[in-house]
Amino acid sequence: MGLTKQYLRYTADEVFGLVGTGKSNIVYIGAIPGKYCAVGACENVIIWDLRTGEKHLTLKGEKHEVTELAASPDNQHVAVGYSDGRICVFNLQSGEAVITFSGHKSAVSALAYDQTGLRLVSGGKDTDLIVWDIVNECGLYRLKGHKGLITEAAFFKHKNILVSSSKDTFVKFWDLDTQHCFKTLVEHRAEVYGFVLLRDDTRLVTGSADSELRVWDILDSAHQESPTKKPRLEVNPEGEEEELGPLHCVKVGSVFRSGRDRLVSMDTDKEQKALICHGSDRILEVFTLTSEGDLKKRLAKRQKKQRKKDGLPADSEVSVSLKLEDEISKHAAIKMSAKIVAADVVIATGSSVKVVCLFTNNTVGYSTVDLVDKKTTTSGVGVISHCSHQSDVRTLAFSSDNTALLSASSESVKVWNRTSLQCIRTMSCDYALCSLFAPGDRHIILGTKSGKLQVFDIGSGSLLEDIAAHSGSVWSICMAPDKRGLISGGADKQVKFWNFELVADEQNPTASKQLSLAHMRTLQMDEDVLCVRCSPDQRLLAVSLLDNTVKVFFLDTLKFFLSLYGHKLPVLCMDISADSTLLVSGSADRNIKIWGLDFGDCHKSIFAHDDSVTCVQFIAKTHLFFSGGKDNKIKEWDADKFEHIITLEGHHGQVWCLTVSPSGNVLATASHDKSLRFWQKTHEPLILQEEREMEREKEFENTLGQEGEAVVPGETNTDTGLAGKKSVETVKAAERLMEAIDVYKEEKYKWSIYRLEAQSGRKISEPDPHPMMQAFNAQTPEKYVQLVLRKVKSSELEEALLVLPFQYVIELLKLLDEFITAGWDVELNCRCLFFLLRVHHGQITSCSELLTVIDHMRKATPDRLSQLRDRVGFNLAGLQFIQRDIELSEDTVFFMDATDRFKEKKKKSQKKAILAIKT
Repeated sequence: MGLTKQYLRYTADEVFGLVGTGKSNIVYIGAIPGKYCAVGACENVIIWDLRTGEKHLTLKGEKHEVTELAASPDNQHVAVGYSDGRICVFNLQSGEAVITFSGHKSAVSALAYDQTGLRLVSGGKDTDLIVWDIVNECGLYRLKGHKGLITEAAFFKHKNILVSSSKDTFVKFWDLDTQHCFKTLVEHRAEVYGFVLLRDDTRLVTGSADSELRVWDILDSAHQESPTKKPRLEVNPEGEEEELGPLHCVKVGSVFRSGRDRLVSMDTDKEQKALICHGSDRILEVFTLTSEGDLKKRLAKRQKKQRKKDGLPADSEVSVSLKLEDEISKHAAIKMSAKIVAADVVIATGSSVKVVCLFTNNTVGYSTVDLVDKKTTTSGVGVISHCSHQSDVRTLAFSSDNTALLSASSESVKVWNRTSLQCIRTMSCDYALCSLFAPGDRHIILGTKSGKLQVFDIGSGSLLEDIAAHSGSVWSICMAPDKRGLISGGADKQVKFWNFELVADEQNPTASKQLSLAHMRTLQMDEDVLCVRCSPDQRLLAVSLLDNTVKVFFLDTLKFFLSLYGHKLPVLCMDISADSTLLVSGSADRNIKIWGLDFGDCHKSIFAHDDSVTCVQFIAKTHLFFSGGKDNKIKEWDADKFEHIITLEGHHGQVWCLTVSPSGNVLATASHDKSLRFWQKTHEPLILQEEREMEREKEFENTLGQEGEAVVPGETNTDTGLAGKKSVETVKAAERLMEAIDVYKEEKYKWSIYRLEAQSGRKISEPDPHPMMQAFNAQTPEKYVQLVLRKVKSSELEEALLVLPFQYVIELLKLLDEFITAGWDVELNCRCLFFLLRVHHGQITSCSELLTVIDHMRKATPDRLSQLRDRVGFNLAGLQFIQRDIELSEDTVFFMDATDRFKEKKKKSQKKAILAIKT
């Protein structure tokens, strides 16, 4: 048997170069107003300290992109929604995920806590709303009724009512007691992108695809004419109609934004002093919200003025009313540095608010707005941008000693320390397409879209020379094998050869000489040059052209040697192996071809990616190479055996470029998602059969997530459903539960045989416990089943019970009877019992085997629940007593301290008085 080739695994290492991606919103967090903000950065959440501009904490995600954030009212947690429909609740102290919910089939688009922070509502692209219980860590119910993506959701503060808006143009009001929609606003003619609730949930402001913010009064249907003395605005009588339900909505009027495009987001601070909103442009608009007390004063002032004008006595009534502009008035329009993706506002000291904005160019801006003085509305806009590129990185290069990484985009080139991930130098440049480190790693050479070669000095951070090398874009540059120069290829159909030279500075002749490039010779081609590569043995030059071919020339004489043809679209990238025997080419036709450089024969053509192949590179001193494509994936290949080794998934956009370190231990990649990523080579061996098996498992998981909702017998309400969804975790939990029931039946059978043998007088040893019982350290089979049931996640319990066959349901109900009677985990067991009774009601009532079991549980369950309730009530009363005792003792201490201070002040004043008398 021949030896098998061993491969070592590359794993995801670090993600850097991100401030915030434009797929999620941005929120203020923490107890100190305006100090910290959280923003999604690909699969992670970065918490920035806005005072220092530094990264405070990173909440690590798995592999799906962050789409929504919501801060808890206690400032201790943040809820994060992902593109696969999963929701994680992170603890801000430890940075760990404490709760995970899985219910949506697609990306989460809306998240909101209730006022107490005990419930969370989520809306998704699947048009469903799900209400989650934070304490019990499970889903309560799913609300179905919208026909489009959910854009916003919010709880009422003092009523058990939920409001939601969607791209289906509707705003719906849900009664959470009965879990149904009792009111739908249908007046919008386009998508509703957001709303806010104002004045203790009596006012609703909605934003749509136009510049109009519609304002609605929310009235109590029981007594729409409220006897309270709140100042009411003039109500527009259009559209009023008799409606049934706890609430009644009446349109009051509209407020207009200055932007003409659609609303992107809208928010208000907790004290509701300011309302901010923005479109897809750079303008952030701030509206001031007048409080009810100020509105009363303003109304009284106008009434007094009207009486004086009409010559009426002071106690006479006049018909003066408030306008909508008195309550919601436009304050300022702040022009930000880039287009705004999302914004948040928090109340600051005095009469000012702090706003923070996430921009489309991977930066975050923040400012303070004074709500009183309109002349000096803002204190300037601060921007966090020092550690990120503001556009896509198009080229990467490692230094020769593996310690530094170069990345260049359309506006700047940055040099990163590989170990600390700190940006050690940033220099402005033209639109960069290709790059390399000059020998010595002290200079950078860039090829730009304008046709220039730019030479930078890393030490001083300055541009040394700007050479007009080509009349078209410089698509590729490569180092000459002897390190004495470089070769460039451009859109002007020319390949140029350059030598490094040290020249004196004309402005300062006494200074040390500077690096420069001298043009030596030119190779004219028939088509645009897309990529150039030299063989390490200094023998051949490969040039890929726009006519889908790769031409190979002798490097010394530039005579034509080979033409490699076979690609259906242009070759965008290529590389030559270290031993100069293989050339690998990647094309826009999604194929990779491996060529022999001896005769120009194609060894293998591989369908590599689902979109264009943008970059390929060999690992040093091997025939293994990496490829990246516009399908967001990076793949490793063996050029000898033509095998796919591993797929590295992590990027959420097109992979533009990659580079392998000279040692081959680190892979760096850059993508359209603005992230830079390192992939580290490990010592873990990789087996190809296992990789293929894991890929098949992932495909199976994806098919599970795409299945429709489970049909629950007896459920006729189409507005609601189960909160969870079928997933691999729920299927595995059900399998573990079925296995535990089988072990229980097996153990019971063994012990029954043992007892019969013992009664007959035979001396036999006790049966050994099942290995799984020993692993769980369970003394009895019943305890083992209870432990397995306890280990099922609370959010996955219903879905796991739902897929159990009815034969196992019968056995589980018998076990639940024993558990509840023994008083084990009464709350958990009753939850399982009630769910199974509701789902399998018809079969259970017709099953004679369960008659005595159900009758026994009918008596035992209320007793155990009442005992549990009494115990909880007793403990709660005791804790409240202790709390009151502590508060009383603290108050006493407080007053004692105050008395002591008062006595000290009195003594000082007496001494001063005595001194004054003496003098």
